[in-house]
Amino acid sequence: PKDFDSLNIIHIAGTKGKGSTSAFTSSLLSQYLPSASQPCPRLHKIGLYTSPHLRFVRERIRINNDPLSEHLFAKYFFETWDRLEESAKAIGAPTDRSTKPAYFQFLTIMALHAYVCEDVDTAIIECGIGGEYDSTNFIKNPTVTGITSLGIDHTAILGSTIEEIAWHKSGIMKPSKPCYTVAQPGAATAVLYKRAVEKEVNLQIVDRHPQLQEITLGLAADFQKTNASLAIQIAGAHLRSLGHDEVATNPLPPEFIRGLEQVQWGGRCETRQEGNFTWHLDGAHTQESISVACEWFASCCASWNDSASPVPPRILLFNQQTRNAVSLLGILHSVLSRPLKTQRPFTHAIFCSNITFAEGGYRPDLVSLNTSKEAVDELRVQKELAKAWGEINGGMDGEVIRTIEDGVKRCREIIGVGEGMVFVTGSVHLVGGALEVLETGQAEGV
Repeated sequence: PKDFDSLNIIHIAGTKGKGSTSAFTSSLLSQYLPSASQPCPRLHKIGLYTSPHLRFVRERIRINNDPLSEHLFAKYFFETWDRLEESAKAIGAPTDRSTKPAYFQFLTIMALHAYVCEDVDTAIIECGIGGEYDSTNFIKNPTVTGITSLGIDHTAILGSTIEEIAWHKSGIMKPSKPCYTVAQPGAATAVLYKRAVEKEVNLQIVDRHPQLQEITLGLAADFQKTNASLAIQIAGAHLRSLGHDEVATNPLPPEFIRGLEQVQWGGRCETRQEGNFTWHLDGAHTQESISVACEWFASCCASWNDSASPVPPRILLFNQQTRNAVSLLGILHSVLSRPLKTQRPFTHAIFCSNITFAEGGYRPDLVSLNTSKEAVDELRVQKELAKAWGEINGGMDGEVIRTIEDGVKRCREIIGVGEGMVFVTGSVHLVGGALEVLETGQAEGV
């Protein structure tokens, strides 16, 4: 692990907001890279390792906010693969796939190898699941750690209580290294403080930065101000750990303001305009994240003209293949019904699988091995969701459609040439597939 000290690693865990906080942190620090406004740069190359990806696996391994090129991805993939084979041969172990690390573990090793070879001098590493036993927790000497908002998720691995989950997430704390977190449920906060004492860590709870009321963040939605506030403190602590003691966070330096405004993170509170209607996309897939994504979508509906005749279509395009999909759908309906003041928050609801294309099937980068092929082929989850939607939505059943491409096509058919809104949510795989269809123009109507 000492070989990685030159990367000056920032380690981030949490249940929701990990990716956004990592993206904010990267954007903030990127303002200190070589540029016309930074003739004496404080940083030279910033690595950003996150998961899952939206469209391309290369998105997980970024340098200066850009995914690795296809050439570099292939280069470092095979260098990592070959090195593992050589190590296996050296100890007389089999060299077949059964002795290789699992997908996430392999990509973690590969990312670190790429960052070392590319002379990265700051690396932001997002945990996969948990923290204490996560594949990324080989890091012994981070400059700073951060824990985003906690909630109930991955219960089979992390436990079913917020206390158990907080224990796992706090596993990334390292002695004498500062750790920042945001306001958490009381029981979780108690666990985080207990673990901080045990690990001799200075744990600080971050409030929303007052200047964020005056800044238009690159990521929409009110809850992103919490993630941005955490990223501000993480980035400031990181720069100070590198000897840049002059970097303060209140008031915010111009570089930080620019980084907050310029941040980009696809598939999170993202909007795409198409003619007279708008796609709203968010890969929320937990109880907590679906709630805040719905609050964001409700705010986007503030100017919606429900008094128009006929009412312009407002469409839900939803899927969640592995978690408690019906429960998430119920939360979505409940959260949206209140601000929209209707028990029918959508004029249409469409439930599709995560299969990308009608003819070509999955895009290779979007294949999931965590689902039952039979369940997908028979659209079991989608039929269950459509039935549940009818029960909670006043008898108006949803439509079941096989692929994301067909779902996008159906949305366009419903809206036609008029105005409308589509909310795509429930799964990162769904949002990634929808973006692939929208970007490549696979569905008719482009």
